Amino acid sequence: MNSFLEVAVDAAREAGAILRTESDRPKKISYKGEVDIVTESDRRSEAVIVARLRSHFPQHAIVAEEGSGGAAAGAKYCWHVDPLDGTTNFAHSYPCFAVSIGLVEDGEPLVGVVYNPISDELFTATRGEGAYLGQKRIHVSPIEKLSTSLVATGFPTHLRTSSVNIQYYWEFTLRSHGVRRDGSAALDLCSVACGRFEGFWEFGLHSWDTAAGMLMVREAGGTVTDIIGRPYRAGDRSILASNGRVHDEMQQLAAHINERASAAK
Repeated sequence: MNSFLEVAVDAAREAGAILRTESDRPKKISYKGEVDIVTESDRRSEAVIVARLRSHFPQHAIVAEEGSGGAAAGAKYCWHVDPLDGTTNFAHSYPCFAVSIGLVEDGEPLVGVVYNPISDELFTATRGEGAYLGQKRIHVSPIEKLSTSLVATGFPTHLRTSSVNIQYYWEFTLRSHGVRRDGSAALDLCSVACGRFEGFWEFGLHSWDTAAGMLMVREAGGTVTDIIGRPYRAGDRSILASNGRVHDEMQQLAAHINERASAAK
Protein backbone atom coordinates (compact mmCIF):
# COMPACT_ATOMS: atom_id res chain seq x y z
CA MET A 1 0.00 0.00 0.00
CA ASN A 2 1.51 3.34 -0.98
CA SER A 3 1.86 6.09 1.63
CA PHE A 4 -0.92 8.23 0.16
CA LEU A 5 -3.41 5.38 0.30
CA GLU A 6 -2.27 4.25 3.74
CA VAL A 7 -2.79 7.68 5.27
CA ALA A 8 -6.17 8.09 3.56
CA VAL A 9 -7.35 4.68 4.83
CA ASP A 10 -6.27 5.51 8.38
CA ALA A 11 -8.00 8.89 8.20
CA ALA A 12 -11.21 7.38 6.82
CA ARG A 13 -11.31 4.73 9.53
CA GLU A 14 -10.67 7.26 12.30
CA ALA A 15 -13.39 9.55 10.98
CA GLY A 16 -15.73 6.61 10.42
CA ALA A 17 -15.35 5.57 14.05
CA ILE A 18 -16.69 8.99 15.06
CA LEU A 19 -19.67 8.66 12.74
CA ARG A 20 -20.41 5.10 13.85
CA THR A 21 -20.37 6.10 17.52
CA GLU A 22 -22.60 9.11 16.95
CA SER A 23 -24.98 7.62 14.37
CA ASP A 24 -27.62 6.55 16.91
CA ARG A 25 -27.34 9.58 19.16
CA PRO A 26 -29.49 12.72 18.93
CA LYS A 27 -28.02 14.96 16.25
CA LYS A 28 -27.15 18.61 16.61
CA ILE A 29 -28.19 19.93 13.21
CA SER A 30 -27.67 23.31 11.57
CA TYR A 31 -28.44 24.52 8.05
CA LYS A 32 -26.15 25.77 5.30
CA GLY A 33 -29.19 26.61 3.18
CA GLU A 34 -32.94 26.09 3.20
CA VAL A 35 -32.62 22.30 3.35
CA ASP A 36 -28.85 21.66 3.18
CA ILE A 37 -27.95 20.42 6.64
CA VAL A 38 -24.69 19.95 8.51
CA THR A 39 -24.14 18.15 11.80
CA GLU A 40 -21.48 18.43 14.47
CA SER A 41 -20.41 14.96 13.37
CA ASP A 42 -19.60 16.35 9.88
CA ARG A 43 -17.28 18.86 11.49
CA ARG A 44 -15.63 16.42 13.89
CA SER A 45 -15.07 13.91 11.10
CA GLU A 46 -13.57 16.58 8.85
CA ALA A 47 -11.31 17.87 11.61
CA VAL A 48 -9.62 14.49 12.19
CA ILE A 49 -9.20 13.87 8.46
CA VAL A 50 -7.72 17.29 7.74
CA ALA A 51 -5.41 17.09 10.77
CA ARG A 52 -4.05 13.72 9.65
CA LEU A 53 -3.56 14.85 6.04
CA ARG A 54 -1.82 18.05 7.11
CA SER A 55 0.50 16.21 9.48
CA HIS A 56 1.68 13.84 6.74
CA PHE A 57 1.46 16.07 3.67
CA PRO A 58 1.81 19.72 4.74
CA GLN A 59 2.50 20.91 1.19
CA HIS A 60 -0.68 19.40 -0.26
CA ALA A 61 -3.87 21.37 -0.88
CA ILE A 62 -7.06 20.23 0.82
CA VAL A 63 -10.59 20.94 -0.39
CA ALA A 64 -13.05 19.85 2.30
CA GLU A 65 -16.83 20.20 2.27
CA GLU A 66 -17.14 22.03 5.58
CA GLY A 67 -14.32 24.42 4.72
CA SER A 68 -11.58 23.42 7.17
CA GLY A 69 -9.09 22.55 4.44
CA GLY A 70 -6.72 24.99 2.84
CA ALA A 71 -5.33 25.56 -0.60
CA ALA A 72 -1.62 25.48 -1.24
CA ALA A 73 -0.80 27.71 -4.19
CA GLY A 74 0.54 25.70 -7.09
CA ALA A 75 0.27 22.41 -5.22
CA LYS A 76 0.69 19.32 -7.39
CA TYR A 77 -1.49 17.29 -5.05
CA CYS A 78 -4.96 18.17 -3.79
CA TRP A 79 -7.11 16.14 -1.38
CA HIS A 80 -10.88 16.30 -1.82
CA VAL A 81 -12.61 15.39 1.43
CA ASP A 82 -16.25 14.67 2.19
CA PRO A 83 -16.27 13.85 5.90
CA LEU A 84 -19.86 12.63 5.80
CA ASP A 85 -21.36 11.89 2.40
CA GLY A 86 -25.04 11.31 3.10
CA THR A 87 -25.55 13.81 5.92
CA THR A 88 -29.34 13.76 5.57
CA ASN A 89 -29.32 9.97 5.89
CA PHE A 90 -27.07 10.24 8.94
CA ALA A 91 -29.32 12.85 10.54
CA HIS A 92 -32.26 10.45 10.21
CA SER A 93 -30.24 7.43 11.36
CA TYR A 94 -30.58 5.83 7.94
CA PRO A 95 -27.40 3.71 7.63
CA CYS A 96 -26.29 4.81 4.17
CA PHE A 97 -23.45 7.30 4.52
CA ALA A 98 -19.71 7.30 4.10
CA VAL A 99 -16.40 9.05 4.46
CA SER A 100 -14.94 9.92 1.05
CA ILE A 101 -11.31 10.95 0.52
CA GLY A 102 -9.81 11.45 -2.92
CA LEU A 103 -6.33 12.60 -3.91
CA VAL A 104 -5.91 14.35 -7.25
CA GLU A 105 -2.51 14.80 -8.90
CA ASP A 106 -2.34 17.63 -11.46
CA GLY A 107 -6.11 17.32 -11.95
CA GLU A 108 -6.22 13.53 -12.32
CA PRO A 109 -7.44 11.18 -9.55
CA LEU A 110 -4.59 9.24 -7.97
CA VAL A 111 -6.01 7.65 -4.80
CA GLY A 112 -9.56 7.08 -3.60
CA VAL A 113 -10.97 5.80 -0.30
CA VAL A 114 -14.67 5.45 0.55
CA TYR A 115 -15.61 3.97 3.92
CA ASN A 116 -19.08 3.01 5.16
CA PRO A 117 -18.66 2.81 8.95
CA ILE A 118 -21.96 0.99 9.51
CA SER A 119 -21.34 -1.90 7.12
CA ASP A 120 -17.56 -1.61 7.66
CA GLU A 121 -17.08 -1.73 3.88
CA LEU A 122 -13.84 -0.08 2.80
CA PHE A 123 -13.43 0.72 -0.89
CA THR A 124 -9.98 1.72 -2.13
CA ALA A 125 -8.37 2.50 -5.47
CA THR A 126 -5.02 3.66 -6.74
CA ARG A 127 -4.49 4.79 -10.32
CA GLY A 128 -3.24 1.91 -12.43
CA GLU A 129 -3.53 -0.61 -9.58
CA GLY A 130 -7.21 -1.52 -9.55
CA ALA A 131 -10.10 -1.04 -7.12
CA TYR A 132 -10.78 -3.09 -4.02
CA LEU A 133 -13.49 -3.83 -1.47
CA GLY A 134 -11.45 -4.81 1.55
CA GLN A 135 -8.76 -7.14 0.21
CA LYS A 136 -10.81 -8.32 -2.78
CA ARG A 137 -10.37 -6.74 -6.18
CA ILE A 138 -13.65 -5.52 -7.64
CA HIS A 139 -14.96 -5.23 -11.19
CA VAL A 140 -17.95 -3.63 -12.85
CA SER A 141 -21.01 -5.63 -13.88
CA PRO A 142 -21.02 -7.62 -17.14
CA ILE A 143 -24.64 -6.64 -17.96
CA GLU A 144 -24.93 -5.37 -21.54
CA LYS A 145 -28.33 -3.66 -21.72
CA LEU A 146 -30.02 -0.82 -19.85
CA SER A 147 -33.28 -2.80 -19.81
CA THR A 148 -31.69 -5.35 -17.46
CA SER A 149 -29.70 -2.81 -15.45
CA LEU A 150 -30.15 -1.40 -11.97
CA VAL A 151 -29.07 2.24 -11.90
CA ALA A 152 -28.87 5.04 -9.38
CA THR A 153 -29.14 8.79 -9.11
CA GLY A 154 -29.43 11.58 -6.59
CA PHE A 155 -31.17 14.93 -6.24
CA PRO A 156 -29.67 18.21 -5.04
CA THR A 157 -30.68 19.61 -1.67
CA HIS A 158 -30.69 23.12 -3.16
CA LEU A 159 -32.70 24.49 -6.10
CA ARG A 160 -34.84 21.39 -6.02
CA THR A 161 -37.81 22.97 -7.81
CA SER A 162 -35.61 23.84 -10.81
CA SER A 163 -33.85 20.48 -11.04
CA VAL A 164 -34.41 18.70 -14.35
CA ASN A 165 -33.42 15.36 -12.89
CA ILE A 166 -36.98 14.25 -12.18
CA GLN A 167 -37.42 13.86 -15.95
CA TYR A 168 -34.33 11.67 -16.15
CA TYR A 169 -35.51 9.69 -13.14
CA TRP A 170 -38.86 8.98 -14.83
CA GLU A 171 -37.36 7.85 -18.14
CA PHE A 172 -34.60 5.73 -16.62
CA THR A 173 -37.13 4.06 -14.34
CA LEU A 174 -39.18 3.03 -17.36
CA ARG A 175 -36.14 1.81 -19.34
CA SER A 176 -34.33 -0.21 -16.64
CA HIS A 177 -34.86 -2.70 -13.83
CA GLY A 178 -35.16 0.32 -11.55
CA VAL A 179 -33.54 3.45 -10.21
CA ARG A 180 -32.24 3.68 -6.66
CA ARG A 181 -31.80 6.93 -4.79
CA ASP A 182 -29.80 6.17 -1.66
CA GLY A 183 -28.47 9.64 -0.90
CA SER A 184 -24.71 9.06 -1.06
CA ALA A 185 -22.99 9.68 -4.38
CA ALA A 186 -19.72 8.21 -3.12
CA LEU A 187 -21.40 4.91 -2.23
CA ASP A 188 -23.39 4.94 -5.48
CA LEU A 189 -20.15 5.18 -7.45
CA CYS A 190 -18.64 2.37 -5.42
CA SER A 191 -21.73 0.28 -6.15
CA VAL A 192 -21.10 0.79 -9.86
CA ALA A 193 -17.48 -0.21 -9.33
CA CYS A 194 -18.34 -3.48 -7.59
CA GLY A 195 -21.20 -4.41 -9.92
CA ARG A 196 -24.19 -3.71 -7.71
CA PHE A 197 -25.33 -0.96 -10.06
CA GLU A 198 -24.74 -0.79 -13.81
CA GLY A 199 -24.89 2.99 -13.92
CA PHE A 200 -25.19 6.24 -11.97
CA TRP A 201 -25.87 9.83 -12.98
CA GLU A 202 -26.34 13.05 -11.08
CA PHE A 203 -26.20 16.82 -11.47
CA GLY A 204 -24.60 19.50 -9.31
CA LEU A 205 -22.13 17.41 -7.36
CA HIS A 206 -18.94 18.84 -5.90
CA SER A 207 -15.38 17.56 -6.25
CA TRP A 208 -15.43 16.05 -2.76
CA ASP A 209 -18.47 13.97 -3.73
CA THR A 210 -16.81 12.27 -6.70
CA ALA A 211 -12.99 12.47 -6.55
CA ALA A 212 -12.68 9.09 -4.81
CA GLY A 213 -15.65 7.31 -6.40
CA MET A 214 -14.83 8.22 -9.99
CA LEU A 215 -11.41 6.58 -9.62
CA MET A 216 -13.08 3.52 -8.11
CA VAL A 217 -15.25 3.10 -11.21
CA ARG A 218 -12.40 3.62 -13.65
CA GLU A 219 -10.08 1.22 -11.87
CA ALA A 220 -12.85 -1.40 -11.75
CA GLY A 221 -13.14 -1.25 -15.55
CA GLY A 222 -16.00 1.23 -15.88
CA THR A 223 -16.49 4.52 -17.69
CA VAL A 224 -16.97 8.01 -16.25
CA THR A 225 -17.97 11.06 -18.34
CA ASP A 226 -20.30 13.98 -17.97
CA ILE A 227 -23.90 13.51 -19.06
CA ILE A 228 -23.13 14.32 -22.71
CA GLY A 229 -20.03 12.15 -22.92
CA ARG A 230 -17.18 14.56 -22.36
CA PRO A 231 -14.26 13.54 -20.12
CA TYR A 232 -15.27 14.02 -16.50
CA ARG A 233 -13.23 15.99 -13.98
CA ALA A 234 -14.14 16.07 -10.30
CA GLY A 235 -16.60 18.89 -9.70
CA ASP A 236 -18.05 19.06 -13.22
CA ARG A 237 -21.75 19.99 -13.42
CA SER A 238 -22.90 16.47 -14.29
CA ILE A 239 -21.58 12.93 -14.02
CA LEU A 240 -22.44 9.70 -15.81
CA ALA A 241 -20.71 6.57 -14.55
CA SER A 242 -21.33 3.04 -15.74
CA ASN A 243 -19.92 -0.41 -16.31
CA GLY A 244 -18.98 0.85 -19.80
CA ARG A 245 -21.27 -1.63 -21.52
CA VAL A 246 -24.45 0.41 -21.03
CA HIS A 247 -22.75 3.81 -21.18
CA ASP A 248 -23.69 4.70 -24.75
CA GLU A 249 -27.29 3.68 -24.18
CA MET A 250 -27.52 5.76 -21.01
CA GLN A 251 -25.91 8.73 -22.75
CA GLN A 252 -28.27 8.47 -25.73
CA LEU A 253 -31.29 8.35 -23.44
CA ALA A 254 -30.01 11.36 -21.53
CA ALA A 255 -29.58 13.27 -24.80
CA HIS A 256 -33.14 12.40 -25.82
CA ILE A 257 -34.50 13.63 -22.49
CA ASN A 258 -32.50 16.85 -22.75
CA GLU A 259 -33.69 17.52 -26.32
CA ARG A 260 -37.30 16.97 -25.35
CA ALA A 261 -36.96 19.23 -22.31
CA SER A 262 -35.36 21.96 -24.43
CA ALA A 263 -38.12 21.72 -27.05
CA ALA A 264 -40.78 22.10 -24.36
CA LYS A 265 -39.41 25.44 -23.15
